[in-house]
Amino acid sequence: MIKTYAFADEASPMMDDQIKAMKRNGLDGLEIRGVDGQPVLDISLDKAKEVKAKLDAAGLVTWSVGSSIGKIGIEDNFEQHLDKLKWMLEIAHTLDAENIRMFSFFIPKDHDPAEYKGEVIDRLGRFAEAAKGSGIHLCHENEKGIYGDTAARCLEILKAVPSLKFVFDPANFVQCRQDTATAWELLGDRVFYMHIKDAREDGFVVPAGNGVGNVPAIVKAFIEKGGRNFTIEPHLTVFKGLAALENEGEKSVIDTFKYPDADTAFDAACNAFRGVMK
Repeated sequence: MIKTYAFADEASPMMDDQIKAMKRNGLDGLEIRGVDGQPVLDISLDKAKEVKAKLDAAGLVTWSVGSSIGKIGIEDNFEQHLDKLKWMLEIAHTLDAENIRMFSFFIPKDHDPAEYKGEVIDRLGRFAEAAKGSGIHLCHENEKGIYGDTAARCLEILKAVPSLKFVFDPANFVQCRQDTATAWELLGDRVFYMHIKDAREDGFVVPAGNGVGNVPAIVKAFIEKGGRNFTIEPHLTVFKGLAALENEGEKSVIDTFKYPDADTAFDAACNAFRGVMK
């Protein structure tokens, strides 16, 4: 059975409103990132228990902790960051989440990422060791500016640290000038779950199926390989000042994919994924 989750903090910073957004869109649960205005990395175990109770009451689950683990510079203090991962494991257990999304460190601009391969792999290996036996999967996502931004370097990571899972984000590949069809050919057998996010050639994020990320074809291929889990990550542009510029009964056309509020943008992203699935 296909399971669909979302970064519902893009609908609202408040958990009660996130739950409403997920329920009205028929989602199975959450990839948790922001909790009542706080990054999930900063919440207490008591807060996590409160969130868990609310989700249970609504019939929703936390699929993954959308953490910022690994989103530090490769030259930044690693020991402190390792402690944060250990805290995220506690939060994940409390939320009954099976997964933690993470990254592979920002590389200094104008430097060859190959210079840092050894350090990246060593750090990721230490993350994996910290998570060993926890029952929680560490899931590396491709992202702009980190070591694992291209498909080839993502594959290097997954071969070097085989306990890591992989999250395929089409829009992030587009924004790195990585052809997503080529990325899928290289990584398709290793994809654990997908982020549903698309982008145009200029990097502007658009609803799934409206960009150059080959999202419909890759979703189809993922399902054919047995893939069942998707997280909708809207990242759509909200033009909050739009209403103030309009007369009653009129509508300004700013851009096809800009929205008057976060709820509308979130619903548009969910609707687009439903369209892809059809």
